[in-house]
Order: sequence, then C-alpha cells, then structure tokens
Amino acid sequence: MKYDSTRHHRRSIRLKGYDYSQAGFYFVTICCYQRQCLFGDIVNGLMQLNQYGEIVAETYQSLSFRYSYINLDEWIIMPNHFHGIIVLTDKPCRGVSRNAPTPPINSKPKRKPLGRLIGAFKTVSTKKINLIRNAPGSSVWQRNYYEHIIRNQKSLNNIRQYIINNPISWNVDQLHPNNPSKW
Repeated sequence: MKYDSTRHHRRSIRLKGYDYSQAGFYFVTICCYQRQCLFGDIVNGLMQLNQYGEIVAETYQSLSFRYSYINLDEWIIMPNHFHGIIVLTDKPCRGVSRNAPTPPINSKPKRKPLGRLIGAFKTVSTKKINLIRNAPGSSVWQRNYYEHIIRNQKSLNNIRQYIINNPISWNVDQLHPNNPSKW
C-alpha cells in the first residue's frame, strides 16, 4: 500500500515558529485515551486518586527531578485528564537525563522542548500503568495535548484558579463523561 501523506496530516496546534524549549510558563492539558476515567473519582469536590492516578502523579513529579530546568507549578489529576503548569527555567541542566550524556563543560546543554517532555511523561506513565493492568501496548493517553503559553501574571493567576477549582466543577466540566456537550 502506498503511503498517502495527506491522509495522516494533522494540523499542528502549536504556535508556529515558537521555541518551546525556551524559558517560560506553559499550561498543559492531557486527556486519557477515548476520555475514559482511569485515574480515580471526584468525591465531595476532591479528587481521590486510584493506583493509576498515583502513577501519573509520581511520573509528573519526577520530571522536575529528572530535568533541572523544570519547575512544576499548580497541577491536578482528574478522572480522565490532567492539567498542569510547567515552568521551564534558564537554570542550566545537570545532565541527568539517561538519554543524553553529560555535556562537555564548555558547551551549552540542550534542553528538551515541551513536546518532548510531555512525550516522556506520557510514555513512562503509560508503561507503568500498563504493567499493572497487564495490558502491554494499550493506550492510556490521547495523541497530542493542549498547551497554552502563559504570558502574564493575570493569566497565570486565572489558570492556577482554574486548576484548583477543577474538581469542584467536575460535574459541568466539558471532559466529564456525562456532559451533554461532549467533545
């Protein structure tokens, strides 16, 4: 079968020409495959993580230990999606990634762009979850993710409040499986 490049072409939602490895605040939303509720339940306005949700939390938090230029701001795991603010700093890398050797002393280390960081997070969490549920190769996350470059303090504060209040507004969330205005 001949490959048809137009058949699988997807329009990128990323800002064209923007360097996603540069320092900045980035808001990301990552949805579960087919928006299935895998990570726990909302009980009395609070998210109660299950074993898979705990894996997602652990994997996400490990990003800031694995990559010295990452700080994690506000974040929340919901039953079928994840919201987080990732801060890429100008702090130099420690060279702790197992995928790349420690750079020579006189060279400037190359940082992974946001998309590669999200890809690493999704890959590691998927492998760990699938190991537990004995489902090798099964999808946990949807392809791609939503991102927003946070450009000012007002936007940062609004997004923080949105993340904090997400569990309280779960019943009317557009990603809630019973919402009539589904995706």
